[in-house]
Amino acid sequence: MTRNSKTTKPGRVVKVIKSPHPQIPEKAEIAIKDADPLYQEIRVENVLENDDGKKVKLKEGAHVDVTIEADPKETVVKPGD
Repeated sequence: MTRNSKTTKPGRVVKVIKSPHPQIPEKAEIAIKDADPLYQEIRVENVLENDDGKKVKLKEGAHVDVTIEADPKETVVKPGD
């Protein structure tokens, strides 16, 4: 079995954006360390699952790890490596 290529970057929840409507999910704005300044922040639904399978959400100021993962067929070897 081939493992996916991946990298993990540290981040922090800058703010939690409350939903303006019950049908729209709450968002967590995450600042990713070492990203280009214009692309440092992402917003994702503020829903995670704990080890017991219960839904949980992030708090403002929480430290998180952001993982980017890709199938090996979707990547190329970096020149010089």
